[in-house]
Amino acid sequence: MTMSESPTIALIGPGAIGTTIAAALHEVGRTPTICGRSALEQLELRFDGGRVVVPGPVRTDPTETKTTFDLVFVAVKSTQVETAAPWLSALCNAKTVVCVLQNGVEQQALFAPYLGGGPVLPSVVWFPAQREPDASVWLRGKARLTLPDTTGASMVLTALSGSRCSVDVAADFTSVAWRKLLQNAVAGLMVLAGRRAGMFSRTDITALSLAYLRECLEVARAEGATLGDEVPQEIVDGFHGAPADMGTSILADRQAGRPLEWESRNGVVQRCGRSRGIATPISDLVVPLLAAASDGPG
Repeated sequence: MTMSESPTIALIGPGAIGTTIAAALHEVGRTPTICGRSALEQLELRFDGGRVVVPGPVRTDPTETKTTFDLVFVAVKSTQVETAAPWLSALCNAKTVVCVLQNGVEQQALFAPYLGGGPVLPSVVWFPAQREPDASVWLRGKARLTLPDTTGASMVLTALSGSRCSVDVAADFTSVAWRKLLQNAVAGLMVLAGRRAGMFSRTDITALSLAYLRECLEVARAEGATLGDEVPQEIVDGFHGAPADMGTSILADRQAGRPLEWESRNGVVQRCGRSRGIATPISDLVVPLLAAASDGPG
């Protein structure tokens, strides 16, 4: 087979999102080489109706890697890109497609310095998956990715074809990515409250969320996104319809005392707003609090 018909695949970062993708690939006979920090013997994905066990081991030493891959999924957080750099050097060649499964709208800028000109394929991850105390991952909805219509998208489509993770390609990826960013940004309020999705049922939190989302929407439009006035309400309605105990990765990181993705999820709105001359009074309050929660001191 040609590379496009049967790409060799590796995955960096077997957390909640990475485990979901690894399981989706394994189920259709395309088990990836898995790389991470912990030497796990296997990965386990649970979902309504069953589970998938992905055989390991998880590789932990980039210097032991002797081959490069056609496609590398990177499922590390924006706070972990530098830590993942040795894996990128070990697994990638000049033609490797690097598909970044990460929050934010700046994946290409974040990864380009570590790839020597190779293609960086950003994505939007649309599924809720959470790490459980027993180290398994609970997939709480249907898995779906959105990719830009650019180089490399066809390889990801081929790799995930027929799997439990659907993939769609968007001609206007900028709008899709910013819409997801708005959703991620307002989820940051959960960190400040220390509460899960049920908090959005409060009328005062609904009002605050809508005001924050309208601020973010103005910035998104200035950055080239085509999003309607209805988007803030749609996002809040989504939180209203979510299980009350539904969390988010940034809340899980806060509860575990890990660094937060505040810069890529919230700070970007403030930064882009300032560069465009747009006032962002809610961001000016939310961002410093998230930054302090993440980085201290105190």
